[in-house]
Amino acid sequence: MGGKLISKFKLSLIAVLSLSFALAGCGGNNSGNAAKGENKPAETTAATAAGTDDKKVEPFEVSIFLGEAGQQPTPDNKIYKMIKEKTGASFSFEFLAGDLKQKLGVMIAGSDYPDLMSSNTQLTAAGAFIPLEDLIEEHAPNLKAHYAAYWNMMKDPNDGHIYTLPNYGAYNGEMNTTYYSGPAFWIQKAVLKDAGYPTIKTLDEYFDLIVKYKEKNPTIDGQPTIGFEIHNKDWRNWGLFNAPQHLIGHPNDGGVVVKDNVAEIFADKDYAKQYYKKLNDMNALGIIDKEAFVMDYDQYLAKLSSGAVLGMFDQHWNFQKAEDSLKTQGKDMSTYVGLPLVYDTNTKDYYLDRPALNLNNGFGITVNAKDPVRILKLMDTLIQEDWQKTLTWGIEGEDYQVEAGRFIRTQEQRDNAVDATWKLSNKAEAWYATAPKMQGYFADGNSTDAAAQPEEYKAGLEAYDKEVLDAYGFNSYVDFFSKPGPNPVAYPAWSIDLVENSPAKIADTKMGEVKTKYLPKAILASPTDFDKVWTEFVGELHKADIKAYEDRINEQLKWRFDTWSVK
Repeated sequence: MGGKLISKFKLSLIAVLSLSFALAGCGGNNSGNAAKGENKPAETTAATAAGTDDKKVEPFEVSIFLGEAGQQPTPDNKIYKMIKEKTGASFSFEFLAGDLKQKLGVMIAGSDYPDLMSSNTQLTAAGAFIPLEDLIEEHAPNLKAHYAAYWNMMKDPNDGHIYTLPNYGAYNGEMNTTYYSGPAFWIQKAVLKDAGYPTIKTLDEYFDLIVKYKEKNPTIDGQPTIGFEIHNKDWRNWGLFNAPQHLIGHPNDGGVVVKDNVAEIFADKDYAKQYYKKLNDMNALGIIDKEAFVMDYDQYLAKLSSGAVLGMFDQHWNFQKAEDSLKTQGKDMSTYVGLPLVYDTNTKDYYLDRPALNLNNGFGITVNAKDPVRILKLMDTLIQEDWQKTLTWGIEGEDYQVEAGRFIRTQEQRDNAVDATWKLSNKAEAWYATAPKMQGYFADGNSTDAAAQPEEYKAGLEAYDKEVLDAYGFNSYVDFFSKPGPNPVAYPAWSIDLVENSPAKIADTKMGEVKTKYLPKAILASPTDFDKVWTEFVGELHKADIKAYEDRINEQLKWRFDTWSVK
């Protein structure tokens, strides 16, 4: 499975122009910020979404399953209290504990679904979600407008229905970012500083830097230094699988490389072998973490949060919690810079891409939902600009200020925004991460992403970040990456539904199992045995029906090109 474009995109932090009476019942202390009626539309539409007038809001609970681990918000979370006061809606979250596929299998077998679930093709194939296109047309004008440019993309290629609402990639306006959320080879800022901030372009240069730093610093804060970490667990297996495509100058298409609109697997190619042989060599030098292939996701985050890991290949959003922890601990130079490495300097890097619609994530309303229309109307309310500001920036006067029409934060407010404990009480992240969201700019010109607000980004830079960026002559960490051109029409291939129980899906599962088993063996083998293990790996990989897998992807790439192209 390829990375999720949220995978590619960072959670935006936004705000509401709020009224004192709107906050009085939600635990806010913003009584000094009485406004001039800006919140009237939210009050009216929220009441409508709840099925009542604005004098009385009938409560209702929405049960939600999220397909990843997480923490429950605190009972007094101010944003959820505001949502309940204005719309009547409260949320009951269940986070993933254990293996996702196994959990979904149990739920499917018993038709045991909550009201909302995060998207998964296993659920779609089982008929767990209801079609949404007609309900959106009738009851959700704001959602329809939000997804207007993406409507055809959202339709399931198997039957033409819309089953889920993508959480990222629906840009209604110009894209802007100072934050890179996607894949890269990450390296601690401390390593770059120690080497005098060199320009690192190739895989060999990257590992040379790590080897030298580890030799000089065998321990960090009393813990053994880990040169390179690898995560390979469940659907986050891109940490082990995906790097070879980028090293030859291709974007993230998941398990395939697309050349001239034709996809082929790359796991068995020589350029993939070159990468895993490098990891094998690094393992022989003691650079690879000895526990790399036995960790679950929480253990992986704990390793990164320790400050002892010098580098890894990953997607930024996937380990952001670890970076937040490092900042909270004051281990600022142990946070990471993403490097778009290639094999040789004649290759142009293609890590950073333009946001694509995140077809593999977002909420679907299940067949067990007690009141699908009311849930859809709630989402239609929360996609409006005033609510989006609340869900991202926060509450004016508490989480940000407005000066001459521009949203800004104090340093304390910036520190809060990355504090995991604070967010459990003051942000609605469990909802926001998977829900529909605005991206780009609000109508007033403020960024939907607080980190991308130019003056806010610059003001929020710590001294160590200014030092790193000044050393390279960059304005933000995005500048390490080559700017992308327009995405290919059918991009990305990783979001193609292989269809549960189809030959293509079975082949994909088989190949995933083989890679999970043999790539660690190849990396951990003695260098003299690497070729033998690699040959065995390729032989096992080819026992899968690779042709069925590639045929399905190429069929869907053509369908997308024909269907999604601007006529």
